[in-house]
Amino acid sequence: MNKPVRRVVTGHDQHGKAIVVSDGPAPFIHFTQLRPGYSATDVWRTGETPAHIECAAPEPTLGPRRQLPAKNGTVIRISEIPPDGDRMGSMDAAASKKMFEFLGNSAASTFASSGVHPLMHRTETIDYAIILEGELTLILDDSEVLLKAGDVTVQCGTNHAWSNRSDKPCRIAFILVDGTFEPGLRQALAAR
Repeated sequence: MNKPVRRVVTGHDQHGKAIVVSDGPAPFIHFTQLRPGYSATDVWRTGETPAHIECAAPEPTLGPRRQLPAKNGTVIRISEIPPDGDRMGSMDAAASKKMFEFLGNSAASTFASSGVHPLMHRTETIDYAIILEGELTLILDDSEVLLKAGDVTVQCGTNHAWSNRSDKPCRIAFILVDGTFEPGLRQALAAR
């Protein structure tokens, strides 16, 4: 069972005093039948840099499911990733694309061209990934790194996938920051 994410949001009263605006489960949780046991809870989103700070911000996670932050924005998300089991071995390029379509970003899927792992993808973001519980294997084009609770990865727009090869779910926090590929890198990626 996926654990709810408690979210405490602070703000200010009309006199500028710091207050708790809300305290409870983050309201925007995503599940999919394409990957039983998977969940993603969007905790907060910003839509610009610098972020607008208001006395009591309106709920920023409402709306359609999006994998990426808004242009010049951020998103913090807590995901629960189930063990891979046999599902990954039977996923083809079409099913992979459908999974990323569910995430709101079908263009991110790179499995059809890489063939490395069904959930290989690339986004034009800097992602901070923090393993909260369990373990995950970070898969890149030519290497793999086992990550355990407390480990942090800084994902710099690289082609990658997350594989849970253990027998327990992994809970991971992602902070995504909108980015732009440097022109030379963009050209190298387009030539691949």
